[in-house]
Amino acid sequence: MTERFSSPTHHRSSSAADAASVTTATTTARSTSPSRLQSRWPTLLRWIPTSTDHIIAAEKRLLSIVKTPYVQEKVYIGAGPPGSKIRWFCSSSDEPRFINTVTFDGRDDSPLLVMIHGYGASQGFFFRNFDALADRFRVVAIDLLGWGGSSRPDFTCKSTEETEAWFIDSFEEWRKAKNITNFILLGHSFGGYVAAKYALKHPEHIQHLILVGSAGFTSESFGKTEWLIRFRATWKGAIAKHLWESNFTPQKVVRGLGPWGPDLVRRYTSLRFGSNSDGSRLNDDEAKFLTDYAYHTLAAKASGELCLKYIFTVGALAKSPLLDSSSQWKVPTTFIYGYQDWMNYRGAQEARKDMKVPCEIIRVPQAGHFVFIDKPSAFHSAVFYACRKFLSPNPDSESLPEGLTFA
Repeated sequence: MTERFSSPTHHRSSSAADAASVTTATTTARSTSPSRLQSRWPTLLRWIPTSTDHIIAAEKRLLSIVKTPYVQEKVYIGAGPPGSKIRWFCSSSDEPRFINTVTFDGRDDSPLLVMIHGYGASQGFFFRNFDALADRFRVVAIDLLGWGGSSRPDFTCKSTEETEAWFIDSFEEWRKAKNITNFILLGHSFGGYVAAKYALKHPEHIQHLILVGSAGFTSESFGKTEWLIRFRATWKGAIAKHLWESNFTPQKVVRGLGPWGPDLVRRYTSLRFGSNSDGSRLNDDEAKFLTDYAYHTLAAKASGELCLKYIFTVGALAKSPLLDSSSQWKVPTTFIYGYQDWMNYRGAQEARKDMKVPCEIIRVPQAGHFVFIDKPSAFHSAVFYACRKFLSPNPDSESLPEGLTFA
């Protein structure tokens, strides 16, 4: 069932066009299902106080901050028997897989912008951006397979190639189900890696690629990795490598703390997003709703999060770096990095040398890895500038907005 919200706290039924646009899963479980029975238990009686219903409810609370009407839907990407050659069906379950999708109202003649979140996040992390972007684009944001409110099938990948296929091919099935093409694709961090790998395989669908603090451009052979070599030689490095190879993810820590997990997430969001002094810090409602949303998405069943050890080595260096594919780039690309982003923008600079398509690197002052939360207005300006070809009648006359810099 597709749900449309005029404001996220007052929902009305979707139009026939919405319902016909894609086959969707129902947003509520059957009353006899185990998850439904479990959700009836008092929260304090469960070690991990979350469920799929909790995720969607937390999403609605967070998006209640957004003023633009939106549609939330679960988009089927198919079904297959256990043992299927399709990677995300290689589990004990033959349940249909779906991608949680949020589409914001916009003019039909506006460019289509599809947004992909990063590792440990979900589409709701863009909540500070949806209103501004929906004013210029038709905005669609998704939870990758195995994240947020999307299906969380057993993660059975055993290699980098299989893991990339899990995300790239499931996204392509989502695109087919939505029947969209010719769109601008924006990915943050790990989502940037997925977006770039998708664009390499399916460039015909992408008008422009926007990579925000993108992971995956550098490997151990690039840049200064002496610190990493020295670290690995220590006992701490040996422990870190063991935990990494054992897929000991941050989400496991949150789950392991059970009813104390929400407090850990609250401390993290307060420390990470509550320290800006320039007026862009989260207000009380934003902090409360984001913390609640982040907890439920982190504490849910492990699935897509288990990709980490197959994509990166310790230190978040790519096993199959995008830098090696830069000469094969076929889509015009804009990189956006915060000045304090821990991702190395110099990998993008190196990649640009071999790209045969237009490429720009924009940096945003006073912003870190979550530039779209740290400095939303500057981030919007960077996105609008990146897409000036689609938004401006005279794109060649546009200049980089004040405060932003090229790298």
